[in-house]
Amino acid sequence: MLKLEIVTPERKVLSESVEWVTIPTVTGEISILPNHAPLISSLSPGVLSYSHANFVGKLAVAGGFVEVNENKVSVLADIAEHDYEIDYEKARLEKEELEKNLSRWMGSEEEFKTEKDKLDLAQARFTCATQRRSS
Repeated sequence: MLKLEIVTPERKVLSESVEWVTIPTVTGEISILPNHAPLISSLSPGVLSYSHANFVGKLAVAGGFVEVNENKVSVLADIAEHDYEIDYEKARLEKEELEKNLSRWMGSEEEFKTEKDKLDLAQARFTCATQRRSS
């Protein structure tokens, strides 16, 4: 088992023993199983998934870091929202608006990256809300 802790500046979001966790990082999505090698990485906006007792939980995360050491996974995120905290319709509208904005982008490359990160988080929030809604 792994000890998974997810913390934002505002609150402790999760503290559970889990079988595995999948995390979006700047180098791609990684899956962590017990006895994983030590690791530190930056988070990318996306969906974090974890499993315990035949339950799969999902959170939309963005910003921050993940550290893996001695079967403990610590996620320090700027944003972390459980799927059940996300309003489906609001997430859908936010994602659509950001997609429209980026499709006609005229700003700088740096501003584009910031807007793309916002879209990635909106997509993660929408994905979480959609999967919860369909289950």
